[in-house]
Amino acid sequence: MRTARLTNGRELPIGKILCIGRNYAEHIRELGNAIPEAPVIFIKPASSVIGEGEAIVIPPYSRDCHYETELALLVGRKGKDIPVDRAMECIVGYGVGIDLTLRDVQGDLKKKGLPWEIAKGFDTACPLSAFEEATGVADPQNLRILMTVNGEVRQDGNTSMMIHRIPAIVSHMSGCFTLEPGDVILTGTPAGVGRIVPGDRLTAEIPGVATLRVSVA
Repeated sequence: MRTARLTNGRELPIGKILCIGRNYAEHIRELGNAIPEAPVIFIKPASSVIGEGEAIVIPPYSRDCHYETELALLVGRKGKDIPVDRAMECIVGYGVGIDLTLRDVQGDLKKKGLPWEIAKGFDTACPLSAFEEATGVADPQNLRILMTVNGEVRQDGNTSMMIHRIPAIVSHMSGCFTLEPGDVILTGTPAGVGRIVPGDRLTAEIPGVATLRVSVA
């Protein structure tokens, strides 16, 4: 069983991994997508999580795996239909996650009008750091997000660039799914996503919050 570890030593079994797509305008433009009126939601299974120092394994049915670096929220309190002004009360930690996407597989399935879970939820598709306690993060809506691949900066954004802000994301998610302790919310990625191949080394970082280093097998 995979657990989410807080810097205070507390651990929670990981439940649902709820993800939001198309939440940074520049990333939407780089993929040629339309800006959605409501958050675009998809789910990754807990079995997709790997941690510090582990390896990404690209499935044999893909030739185009992309990284997407994101602020991760850790839920610490059960909630349903949470008002926006109470949403932050259920978040106990912040970390950095990588939403790995098999872009070729996703694109093919989208063209056919089919679900694309196999492009987002495969084993190792969700590298995830440890979580800084929420009380130790002064302003989660003003955090730098960095991704380097083999030492080269590929993504350099800020959570202030989100279209849907963190309280609105949490509130919206809780209207669709009951949030439970151990659930993780990925909040979208800034521009700069790109392909990775075996041998690559990735470092995802939110300075002052978390750093995550993984490789591609």
